[in-house]
Amino acid sequence: MRVQLFIPCYVDQLAPQVGLASAALLERLGCQVEFDRRQTCCGQPFVTTGAREEAARLAERHVRIFAGGDPIVCPSASCVATVRHRYAGLVDPEAARALAARTFELGEFIVRVLNRADVGARFPHRVALLESCHGLRELGLGWPSERTSRAPGAGISESLLRAVDGLELCPVGRRDECCGFGGAFSVEYPELSGRIGRAKLDALAASGAEFVTGTDVSCLLHLDGLRRREGVGPRPLHLAEVLASQGTS
Repeated sequence: MRVQLFIPCYVDQLAPQVGLASAALLERLGCQVEFDRRQTCCGQPFVTTGAREEAARLAERHVRIFAGGDPIVCPSASCVATVRHRYAGLVDPEAARALAARTFELGEFIVRVLNRADVGARFPHRVALLESCHGLRELGLGWPSERTSRAPGAGISESLLRAVDGLELCPVGRRDECCGFGGAFSVEYPELSGRIGRAKLDALAASGAEFVTGTDVSCLLHLDGLRRREGVGPRPLHLAEVLASQGTS
């Protein structure tokens, strides 16, 4: 299967290893990975701050670059949520619906399209899962606690992690509370963002995990900044990096 790899701008600039891990993982699973170097921001920051003209310009460019019929795979739940749920109000609705139907978060694509859970990964460490807000509430990668008091089963990311050889998944208290990043929220309300993040970091540290993983580099970077300041908490590692691992670290 041929896939188009959609790498968000902040991954490209701040965590390029996540993009490389995503490509390596998809190729290991038998996909032919195409990467268009013209791609840039999907427009999410402009959407969330109300800059609709700028957001529409970026969305239209994104639609043109990712034209075709191949699945589009992205290691960012929040960027996929933007394409899937925001583009209809920014570009031609028909084009937006067609693009949304073939745009997938990385783990979602592996489980729902490739019908895989075990990707042949080995990662012998204690790991906590950071269930990001966009992934839970807009992509359905799990079950948020406000909708059900008890999750009816493992979500997409959790099922992939449970199949990793040697990995011990550590339960986290109040598992689906926001990490506090929220994109522009962390800029407009830095004190509140920091307080929410430190509470999340405390819960992750209490789980006994060595690493915390998730579907959004932005959330992981936010927690890593707090971890470095506080000197406590698990190291962040994107889901793609865990699933691409076949060794001991």
